Amino acid sequence: MKTSTGQVADNEASCGSRSRQLTEINHHPLIFTLQDAISGNGFLAGITLVGRALMQQDDESKWWLYGVCPGSLAESGDSPQDAFMRFRNRYREVLIDIAQEQPTFKEFKAEVERFFHEVDEQDARRWEDALIAIRSGNLGLPEPFSGLPRERPEQKPCAVTVEELSREGKDFLPSHNVVDTFSKAA
Repeated sequence: MKTSTGQVADNEASCGSRSRQLTEINHHPLIFTLQDAISGNGFLAGITLVGRALMQQDDESKWWLYGVCPGSLAESGDSPQDAFMRFRNRYREVLIDIAQEQPTFKEFKAEVERFFHEVDEQDARRWEDALIAIRSGNLGLPEPFSGLPRERPEQKPCAVTVEELSREGKDFLPSHNVVDTFSKAA
């Protein structure tokens, strides 16, 4: 894991007795939630995804977001927010491609679930290592990560729900909407 070191004062140091080293994390394990409505061949599908991704900054100051679950996506941007937006848009493009290729809702659902379960094992290990490092308490979170909501992955497991919205008797309510989010795993 790439790290950089900086001086940070702890409670005793603020009283003048000592300081400790705090390592700043450069691999950021994220949890995200996305919801989409996708038109297919004779159906409208609702997809809600809770996934994992690992964000890091490269040597040229570009931010990269690597999908862990689903693991077949990666996008970059000039900021963490830009990388997330590009990642999110690429994910939606994949859903649209799947909808164009699958003739029925049943086949669409199966392909989305297959795509979701493609896990990048290397990035999954790096995600877990970064989570362990954060939980150790010896790491400082730089902006904008220090301001993100914190969520425990044990309480928000990876999941995908694909449902047919176009079937008869289906109610459409504003309360069914989910706002796109990303948060720091804690």
